Formats: sequence, C-alpha cells, structure tokens
Amino acid sequence: MILNERDLRHEHALAVARQMMTAARTAPKGKGIDVVEIALVTDSDLPILAERMRQIADETGMKFFLRDADNILQAECVIIIGTREQAQGLNCGHCGFATCAGRTEGVPCALNTVDVGIAVGSACATAADLRVDTRVMFSAGLAAQQLGWLKDCRSVLAIPVSASSKNPFFDRKPKETQP
Repeated sequence: MILNERDLRHEHALAVARQMMTAARTAPKGKGIDVVEIALVTDSDLPILAERMRQIADETGMKFFLRDADNILQAECVIIIGTREQAQGLNCGHCGFATCAGRTEGVPCALNTVDVGIAVGSACATAADLRVDTRVMFSAGLAAQQLGWLKDCRSVLAIPVSASSKNPFFDRKPKETQP
C-alpha cells in the first residue's frame, strides 16, 4: 500500500488539533479551577465562522477581520478556547476592581483570562512540536464567541490549523477594500 501525504493531510491536521485540545485541557489552571471550554470547528462550520468575521468587519470597520476570514477558509480546522466567567475570590484587583464582589458583571476575572492564555500557549506548543502551522486569532475568537459556540464563554481565542507547504497565516497583506 502506498499512502500519499496529500491524501492524508486533512485527517492528520484533525488528529493534531485533537492533541492540541488535550494540551489546552491539561494546561495549569488558576487555583486548580477549570472554567476553560474548548471546541474544534471543521468542515461546513468554517465558512460560517468566516462569514461572521466579515460581518464584524462591516459593523466595525476593522479590515483585519476580512484578511483573517480568508485565512479561516485556508485552514484545515480551527480550535476555539474560551473561559466561563467565574471570580476566583482572590480580591487581587487585577481585573481593575478592588474586590471580586465589587467587580462589574461582564468583566472577566483576570485569572480566567490568564487560564485561556496558558491553554492557548500549551495548544500552540503542541502544534509546533507536531509541525503544523497555527496563528492565534482574536478576530476568529470574537466571531466564535458571538456565534455562541462556547456556551457562556468570554475571552475566546481561536487557533486555525494548517498543514500545507506554506504557512497561510503569515506574510499576510491587509485588505484594502471589502469584497
């Protein structure tokens, strides 16, 4: 049997993405409390994510959402990582409020946001170890958050995954005009 890499690429990228999700899950969490949610976006949901990103560009004028939407369509899949809002009770003031009780609803606990960052870092380290290309995207994370794909989550970031001969997520030119 001869297996051509080009025929296996998509399944390999999905397998790596699953390992990235495990790395994100097992990453250290503040106070040992796990409020991180992780999902894998594939196939017919990728155009939905890209379309929401285009809508955000239209609504906000932030043209980098257009460039990033094109990148999402070049990815094999996208991992989304977010956190449910849960104050950790440290009264550390890192969120901008003196106490957890004084924190305005909707302002994430700083530890929750740090947990997402650590999870994203663990996922990307796994991707690097397994030699697939990624890029952390605030834009795709915001679109996924607005689509409600991680229930009750804030501070959502996205990681598109590619296994092509050239990384599509770097050396990108900004969009000059909207399509």
